Amino acid sequence: MTKFAFVFPGQGSQAIAMLDGFAGNPVVAQTVAEASDALGFDLGKLIAEGPKEELDLTTNTQPVMLTAGVAAYRAWIAAGGAVPSVVAGHSLGEYSALVAAGVIAFKDAVPLVRFRAQAMQEAVPVGQGTMAVVLGLSDDDVRAACAEAAAGGGVVEAVNFNAPAQVVIAGETAAVERACEIAKGKGAKRAMRLPVSAPFHSSLLKPASDRLRDYLADIAFAAPQIQLINNVDVAVLNDPAAIKDALVRQAAAPVRWVETVQKIAADGITKVVECGPGKVLMGLTKRIDGNLVGDAIYDQATLERVLSELK
Repeated sequence: MTKFAFVFPGQGSQAIAMLDGFAGNPVVAQTVAEASDALGFDLGKLIAEGPKEELDLTTNTQPVMLTAGVAAYRAWIAAGGAVPSVVAGHSLGEYSALVAAGVIAFKDAVPLVRFRAQAMQEAVPVGQGTMAVVLGLSDDDVRAACAEAAAGGGVVEAVNFNAPAQVVIAGETAAVERACEIAKGKGAKRAMRLPVSAPFHSSLLKPASDRLRDYLADIAFAAPQIQLINNVDVAVLNDPAAIKDALVRQAAAPVRWVETVQKIAADGITKVVECGPGKVLMGLTKRIDGNLVGDAIYDQATLERVLSELK
C-alpha cells in the first residue's frame, strides 16, 4: 500500500457551508456536536449559515477549522481508511494533527484553540499589526526586505514559508507596508496585505505564547500514536512536555511549511492528503515537491475516492 501523510489546513480555508458535503455523515455530525458542547454554543449553525464576518473572527475560525479537520479525519477512519504514516498541520492545523495523533483529546483541544485565538488577538491591538504575502522572491530576499524595512523602525518578519517564492510576512502595520514596497523594488511579483486581524507567528505574539504556556500546563498530553512533524522545529517529538513547549513557541515563530513537506518526502511518503476544508495545502505540496502526489478530502465524495485509491 502507498505510504501517505495527512496534513491539516489552518486559518484562511474556512467558508460558509464547508461541511455540507458531509451531510448525513453521523461521525461528522457527532464531531460538530461535541465541539458545540465544549464551547457552549452552536458551532454547526455558524459553519452552515455564517454570517461570514462571524466565521472569520479568529476566535471562531480557530475552533471551526479544528473541528472541520478532526471531523474529516474521523470520517476517514470510520469509513475504513488506514491510519496515515505521518501527520502535520499548517499553523492552527497542527492542533488537528495533534488530535488525530492521539496527543490531545478533542474536547480539550476545542477550548484550547479558542483560548489561543483570543490570546493571539489580544497580544497586539487591532490595526497595529498585519500580515502580507510576498510572491516571486527567494526566502533570503524576503528576509532582506524585512530587515531593511525594520531598520526604518518597527517590527516586520518573514513568518510563513509556504512554498518556493511564496512567503508571508508579519509585524507592525507601517513596517509591513514598507517591507512590501521594498520587496516590489527587489522584483517581487506581488506584495500585498492579507485580510487578518493580527501579525500571527511574529515575535509580537510573544505575550500570547506566555499565556498559552500557562494554559497548557493544565491540559493532559499523551505521546503521539502517529509520527507528527511540528511547525516550529520541523521535528518529530514523542515527549508530551516537549510537544507542549513546541506549541507554545509556535504561536510566535515562523511556520516552516516547505521544510515540513520536504521532511515528509524524505521519509519515503509519496502521497500527501489534505484533510479538511479547501485545497490550499494540496496546491502547496505540488509546488514544494513535484514528485509528491497531492490530494484532498473535503466532502464525502472525495473521501470515498481517496479511500478507493489507497486501498
